[in-house]
Amino acid sequence: RSGDTLSGIAAQNGVSLSSLIAANPQIKNPNLIYPGQTVHIPGGGASPSGSQGTSGSQGTPGSSGVNGPSDVKGVNSSQRLADSARAAAMGMGGYQSQGLCATGVSRAIQNTYGIKVWGNGNQIDDNLPRDKFKQINIPLSEALKIPGLVLTWEHTSTSLGAKYGHTAITLGDGHSSASDFIERNTLAGDASRTGLKIFMPL
Repeated sequence: RSGDTLSGIAAQNGVSLSSLIAANPQIKNPNLIYPGQTVHIPGGGASPSGSQGTSGSQGTPGSSGVNGPSDVKGVNSSQRLADSARAAAMGMGGYQSQGLCATGVSRAIQNTYGIKVWGNGNQIDDNLPRDKFKQINIPLSEALKIPGLVLTWEHTSTSLGAKYGHTAITLGDGHSSASDFIERNTLAGDASRTGLKIFMPL
């Protein structure tokens, strides 16, 4: 219906926004849907936008082969990873960087999945287990709207960042990410960073 959004439809149907986006590859811009457009509900049905899916075919994975995140202890793993990242950041630097971004990200991943990911900011991407994470190609502005995506940059403008890069986990609010601290405006920070890669939990 007019005024519906994917985030609203996800909330109405008890699914994560990231899994709803992954189940609807026909929607090229997740911020722009139309009245009457079909939206596939993961684990449910395909329905016109705004109506709850109760029957029909199950949502299909995106054309890139990215399926929605799995559940961990009954909670979508993507949201659980975002929550773990926020907790790690608040336990380390709060809103001030400690220069330990990879430590914060590694702690969040270990707390969510029970696996240790080694390396600095520009090595985390090579060490993420591919049975748990898949690289996706979406703009940073879209990634920041989805909780629990792992961001890695090869280089930043600081002396440490030029050597070690930066990594963080999206919080899903459209602007923040967390590592050893909560960065309130990650999109602004991206202007001084290069080599961005984005990974989604499977």
